[in-house]
Amino acid sequence: MQQGQRPAGVKNEAFPEKTMIFGLFRKKNNNQAIVDRQYAVLTAGARMPEIYERLNVPDTVMGRFEMLSIAMILFFRRTRSSATSGQEIAQEIVDAFFQDIDYSIRELGIGDNSVPKRMKKLAGMFYGRLEAYSKAMDTGDAEALALALARNIYPESPVPADMSGLAHWMMAAEAHLSALAEEEIATGSATLPPVARPPVA
Repeated sequence: MQQGQRPAGVKNEAFPEKTMIFGLFRKKNNNQAIVDRQYAVLTAGARMPEIYERLNVPDTVMGRFEMLSIAMILFFRRTRSSATSGQEIAQEIVDAFFQDIDYSIRELGIGDNSVPKRMKKLAGMFYGRLEAYSKAMDTGDAEALALALARNIYPESPVPADMSGLAHWMMAAEAHLSALAEEEIATGSATLPPVARPPVA
């Protein structure tokens, strides 16, 4: 995976007890195989076709960024109560997420001087979503979560888009992840649940 620039001065305001700075120059460590496996699983989960076909998520570059962000947020929330190793894996996975974004931006031919500014903006977007979604999910408020999703995924829509399906999937995904054994977290085997089929009329 390509190494990228470190977004300067970006902190996790949703979880002030754990300042998160992207370790984009971090050396390979003993967790790397686990991190690579877990990141691949989460990425595959965020790219499930059913998400874009049934949950009103646009199949665009930004739509996929939104879903990858959601996958990272769900996993990060799950590891808050895990042992130190689980939290370290979660941080490594968030780092890998931003390394991929950094690499993708450079592949688009954007000049090196512009990349750090764009990365800082995307990092701010990610942590803003973490805070907004966590606030709704901590209280089990699917309606507030759907409204937050609509603001972020369809920011230019004058009328809030119906994101209730995605909100309920996120709630189900959080319950699914919470039920996983710590061994699955520690070995990079945590999965996201499939999208439920709509009821047959």
